[in-house]
Amino acid sequence: MTDKQNVRVRFAPSPTGPLHIGGVRTALYNYLFAKKNNGTFILRIEDTDQNRYVPGAEEYIIEGLKWCGIIYDEGPGVGGKYEPYRQSERKELYRQYAEQLLNQGKAYCAFDTAEELDAMRERLKAEGSSNQQYGAQTRHGMNNSLTIGDEETKKRIDAGDPFVIRIKIPDHETIVVNDLIRGRVEVQSDLLDDKVLFKSDGMPTYHLANIVDDHLMEITHVIRGEEWLPSAPLHVLLYKYLGWEAPHFAHLPLLLKPDGNGKLSKRDGDRLGFPVFPLQWKDPKTGDISTGYREEGYFQDAFINMLALLGWNPGTEQEIFSMDELIKSFSIDRVGKSGSKFDAQKAKWFNHQYLISKADDELANLFMADLKNRNINTDLNFVTKIVSLVKERAEFVKDFWGQSSFFFEAPTTYEPKVIKKRWKENTPGMMNELKVVIAGIDDFRAEVIKAEIVKFIEANEIGMGAVMNAFRLVLVGGGFGPDLMKIAELLGKDEVIKRIEAGIENISR
Repeated sequence: MTDKQNVRVRFAPSPTGPLHIGGVRTALYNYLFAKKNNGTFILRIEDTDQNRYVPGAEEYIIEGLKWCGIIYDEGPGVGGKYEPYRQSERKELYRQYAEQLLNQGKAYCAFDTAEELDAMRERLKAEGSSNQQYGAQTRHGMNNSLTIGDEETKKRIDAGDPFVIRIKIPDHETIVVNDLIRGRVEVQSDLLDDKVLFKSDGMPTYHLANIVDDHLMEITHVIRGEEWLPSAPLHVLLYKYLGWEAPHFAHLPLLLKPDGNGKLSKRDGDRLGFPVFPLQWKDPKTGDISTGYREEGYFQDAFINMLALLGWNPGTEQEIFSMDELIKSFSIDRVGKSGSKFDAQKAKWFNHQYLISKADDELANLFMADLKNRNINTDLNFVTKIVSLVKERAEFVKDFWGQSSFFFEAPTTYEPKVIKKRWKENTPGMMNELKVVIAGIDDFRAEVIKAEIVKFIEANEIGMGAVMNAFRLVLVGGGFGPDLMKIAELLGKDEVIKRIEAGIENISR
């Protein structure tokens, strides 16, 4: 699998918008593969399509990878011996290879206008042809150097007529792609069209630029999404035409919608309420904002762990992996062929697992930022104790407030359903008696408070639920929250008494 020496892989996104989590997974698998094999991971920005370029997209890609902990060894801002790593800064390199293909008769110049191309497709459609491509069956009836001859071609180029350079796909040839995930893939050349390699604006297309760059950057393994599998035969052919050894190919399965029907899209995230981008993205044209995993409160390591297991199976029952563990365990052999359904609830489960494994003081510091935004000034030690109580109930740090707001603000309203069920005619009197018990406790620790309340309940032959449910209602405003005695301990005796008095007054109105 890694018989080529000095493993070198690349992630080569186009800056045409935000980085989809499918792209993050491709980058992650390249990174894991490189690190597992003591290789090099490269970021290359493929910005040859200037019409689709989106301002800010490249910066977003770089920041997104950084947040994910996917650190590239060579690329923009880092450099390397194969720089530059933006294709727009390498455009002078590509022309010579297009010229080489022209000189070998493996490519040709085409002067067809958009109208001529449309007319060709309409004619073939009218004839009932299922193949309306520009290729072996149609090229000889079109406006190109194969039909007008070398002299006329030169004359038109010298006159400045716009043209593209197309590859000349051979007739009746079987092209073989050996894929590390899918095995041997055979494609008949008659099914392929004469793709444009060089555009009339002087820029190469993806097909030529990516082959040239992969060769010049000594890429040994091309690990990319399944959507590029149909282009693989063309790429194999280009390597052959240029006299270069092709790298190993591995085409990753798609990330699917939660129901498994089709590729996961931004629309699915909007519709079902989960992010499909690592970071928040603001569309520079419309101003629309799409949320990201970072802004939703996901931990970077939880996000990466979740993503790694969407398409790759470690072969064990283990689900929680650090980045180092992923590197040690990762193997292309265990990447599946079929698509992986995205599960938003499982993503939250991963974040919960990472949250409960983190130290209370680390989480408390994160929660302190939220409290500060709410203009609540409090003690870190106090917040650390609260976090310890509520973190099992939370999926994100942002959930802490909903689980613990009553520690910082006494309830002013009380859940009607709990009142109806738990607050009886004799409850105010019982709560007044409980207040006396609370006032008499000097050692205000949870276990002591509990022992004294149990003594009170047994002595008065009252139901445990009747007391505890009403006590919880006056302390937190409802029937929720962690261990009641620990809530009381953290609130302190004076605050507990105040809340009992307020509850009696407000609920009994």
